[in-house]
This record gives sequence, C-alpha cells and structure tokens, in this order.
Amino acid sequence: MARPQPLMTTVHSWSDIPEFPSEAEEAAWWSSHDLGDELLARMRPVPLTSEESAERSARTRPVAVRFDEFTIQRLRALAALRNTGYQTLLKEFVNERLYEEEKRAGVV
Repeated sequence: MARPQPLMTTVHSWSDIPEFPSEAEEAAWWSSHDLGDELLARMRPVPLTSEESAERSARTRPVAVRFDEFTIQRLRALAALRNTGYQTLLKEFVNERLYEEEKRAGVV
C-alpha cells in the first residue's frame, strides 16, 4: 500500500523560516514546507555579476543544424520518454558519439 504523502505547510513570511544547523536538516524541513503565493509573487531574479554573465555565455554556443521533421519528431518522442528536452538529448547523443570516435582514433 502506498505511503500517504505528508501534508505541506505553507510558509507565509520569511520570518517563519528557521536557521538550519545543517543542509540535511534544511532539506528535511523543506520536504514538508513550501512558499506561499504571496512570497513567490514578491520574489525577483537576482542580477548576475559580470563574471557570472560572461561564464554563462561562454559555456555554450548556438549552432544551426537542420533535420527533417521525422527525425525531430523521433527525437522529441524519445526525449519525452526520458523526461528531458530534445535539445539536451541531442547534445548527449553528439557527445557520446564524439567520445566513441575519439576512442577509435586514439585521441582519448
């Protein structure tokens, strides 16, 4: 028989959130608490520092690759089964194949 889910306690004020002596205790506390809509509505993104912004943009670079519609549909369907994005799955496939080819060529 399935274990019943614990009831979530909604936090309505930042002062309701205690100081945690450890990350494990904080994780345990948040497993039974969530932020109320009024707190979520007041949250704003924190701007990135110039270093963070440069690092983020340096991580990836867009590349245009054309695929026929059938291939894209197959990729999207497989990505959905794996609960991931199709572009993420495509990057994984390219990286895996690149590694195999590098091994074959004796590069790695």
